[in-house]
Amino acid sequence: MLIGELSRRTGVAARLLRYYEEQGLLRPDRDTSGYRVYAADAPYVVARIRGMLAAGLTTEAIRGMLPCATGAGPGIEPCPEVLRTMAAHLERMDADIADLSRRRAALAEFRAATEARREGTRPR
Repeated sequence: MLIGELSRRTGVAARLLRYYEEQGLLRPDRDTSGYRVYAADAPYVVARIRGMLAAGLTTEAIRGMLPCATGAGPGIEPCPEVLRTMAAHLERMDADIADLSRRRAALAEFRAATEARREGTRPR
């Protein structure tokens, strides 16, 4: 299928599909006219890429994981690199969540103190 058809079937803009190709996530063939020709499973690959991006994975991580992504289902074969990559990203997310929680608490405290000043009272 050509890029326009893949775009229509997946709801992903052709420009974004070309970006995925630049990142090594999609590998279309070329016909004699130089047009990109995608395999029949390309919609599944695009859906998997979109799901991995939504999960917070980088295109670099996805590129390493895609060889283990087989079939149309949501799971990925548990290749060692896949499990390491997922673990590393989960650790990073946990650290980001902890940092955001600390920052939120600090901002809430700052806001409470500011509101108390406005009302002429002392913060709790």
